[in-house]
Amino acid sequence: MKSEFLLAFNQICSDRGLSREVVLEALQMALVSAYRRDVDTDTGQNVMAKVDLETGKARIFVEKKVVDEVAEPEQEIALARARAIKSDVEVGEAVFIDDTPDDFGRIAAQSAKQIILQRIREAEREARYAQYVQQEGEIVHGAVQSIKSQVVILHIEGIEAVLPRSQQVPGERYTLHQRLRAYVLEVRKTSRGPQITLSRSHKNMLRRLLELEVPEIFNGAVEIKSIAREAGSRSKVAVAARQPGVDPVGACVGMRGVRIQSIVNELGGEKIDIIEWNPDPAAFIAKALSPARVLGVHLEEDPAQGKTASVIVPDDQLSLAIGRSGQNARLAAKLTGWRIDIQGVTEAATWALQQVNEDPNVLPGLGPAAESLTAVASILRQHEEENLPYTNEELLIMRQVIAGVQNYYTSVRDAERARLMEEEAARRAAIESAKAERRAAIEAVRASIPAEAYEIPLSEMGLSTRVLGHLERAELESVGDVMERSAEGDEGLLKLDGIGPKSLAEIKECLDALELAEEEIVAEEAAEAEEAPPIEPEPEPEALEAVEEEEKKEEKEEEAPPAGALEPVGEALPAEAVEAESVEEEGIVEKIEEVEEGEALLAEPAREETEVEEAEEAEEEGKEEEVSTVEVPETLFEYDEEEEEYGETESESERRERRLRRQLIYDEEAGTVVARRRRKKGRARDEWEDFLDS
Repeated sequence: MKSEFLLAFNQICSDRGLSREVVLEALQMALVSAYRRDVDTDTGQNVMAKVDLETGKARIFVEKKVVDEVAEPEQEIALARARAIKSDVEVGEAVFIDDTPDDFGRIAAQSAKQIILQRIREAEREARYAQYVQQEGEIVHGAVQSIKSQVVILHIEGIEAVLPRSQQVPGERYTLHQRLRAYVLEVRKTSRGPQITLSRSHKNMLRRLLELEVPEIFNGAVEIKSIAREAGSRSKVAVAARQPGVDPVGACVGMRGVRIQSIVNELGGEKIDIIEWNPDPAAFIAKALSPARVLGVHLEEDPAQGKTASVIVPDDQLSLAIGRSGQNARLAAKLTGWRIDIQGVTEAATWALQQVNEDPNVLPGLGPAAESLTAVASILRQHEEENLPYTNEELLIMRQVIAGVQNYYTSVRDAERARLMEEEAARRAAIESAKAERRAAIEAVRASIPAEAYEIPLSEMGLSTRVLGHLERAELESVGDVMERSAEGDEGLLKLDGIGPKSLAEIKECLDALELAEEEIVAEEAAEAEEAPPIEPEPEPEALEAVEEEEKKEEKEEEAPPAGALEPVGEALPAEAVEAESVEEEGIVEKIEEVEEGEALLAEPAREETEVEEAEEAEEEGKEEEVSTVEVPETLFEYDEEEEEYGETESESERRERRLRRQLIYDEEAGTVVARRRRKKGRARDEWEDFLDS
């Protein structure tokens, strides 16, 4: 005989619609919570409850750790006592012991009542959510429970569902306790249970109603390809047969329209057009515009503007094809996925003749349709005068001409589009080729980086603290890493945060100072020289001795002082003038040596023209220049050891600056080489210049 506890347990499961496992788990969790509250145990301690469904007796088991000496009786148990429960237990393991209070049944009945009810309600909400989430996208039945301005509440199998105003059919009226069918749009989990959102205006509701009313759609003999719906007004459905011998439109309409009429009544009188789907877009668009009669459809796919269909209809069918407020054309566009432009035949034929008259290239491209141009012109003129409807033969002729002009312009646009695509492909190919070449060049430069560069840290480059910090933040660790970046060009380093033109110049100077690349080039040239076979035979020893003697002779002639030293004429000059004189003399000697090596100044009188051109450039730049010509006596270049020592101490930058201020030219009147000196505007002439001019 079943106990009262078991009867009550089964009653709860039946009333709540829950499984025995769910209710039993909720009961055990409630007993554990009641035990913790009564005994005040640690929340980290493992507590387990077991309920005997036959007798209704509850027992509590607590997990304790096995130890030799018990220090905390609430969490530990002695080894001897633990082995009485489990014979093979060892120290350090855990065992469950029965710790059920004596009056636990009464305590559980009082303390766990609310917990049990709460757990059962939570389990009930979870079960309902799992039930309705599976029905998402399906049709459900419900009764109107309340009506508000923005929402209608429906009662569905013990749960409330909402029908928002945005999902209601425009113009539809609802009454209390009215039975409705609705489409489950969304199911969300909330703290109060599942929240169900319904819809009666969604196009999938029409799909589900057709599946319920038409057995051929339910079993797969007829397939719904697409649906376009404006709820409460009109809908279009494209269907196709998946089995031979099945009429998809007839199956959906039913005998005398019984099947489709029941769906229309469910949707409050909404008109439904059933259209047979066709794989040919032109034929499908023509059927989608029914009940209007279509003369021709011209398709054009543009990557920028999308798919466009130009539809030609008789003039008396134009308003029917467009529909009230454009509804028929709008639903046809949604159903087919094409943008539809509808024109009357008179307007389209007039446009075709106008294009033929304005564009001379159209006529050769019409082909056989060009012979009908005269007939089309006479048909349009007669129609304008008499206002009579077109015959079928006239419509056929006009359709041929219109289609010919449309095809010509389509071919022109296709050719232009193909040309643009080819140019774009060529441009992309050129860009990819340039990128590939650049990558190859970068890889080649990176491959030439010496291995020792990766062993030199950035701190040894001699960079400033600021630039060094920027490179380190960019995760560059060695000189080799910097050289890899510089292999990409200036942008390789400039794209780093904090690196600008000044920092880039500093990095380049430091890299040049290391001379790693030059050493590598020298090593490569040496390796190539070792590998290359000798081209010319080695000279004889006698020829080598003759060459060496000739070189020594030339060196002696260059080092020999000029014959006859010339003493300076005039009054004694101050020390500064003497020093300037020695500096100028050395500059003149260097220029004379350059002239003797090039043998160009004396041989080419074109220097005079160069002098005039340079003077004109200086005047254009806003600078004034004075040129002092001095004869250069040969005795002026007397060898002086002190002067040689002075020249050795002179820096290279000073020499370069002095060379820029001095330039030797050939004076045709004097027949000698003279020195031209350029000085800045406002600079006074010194005594040495006056002496040279005298």
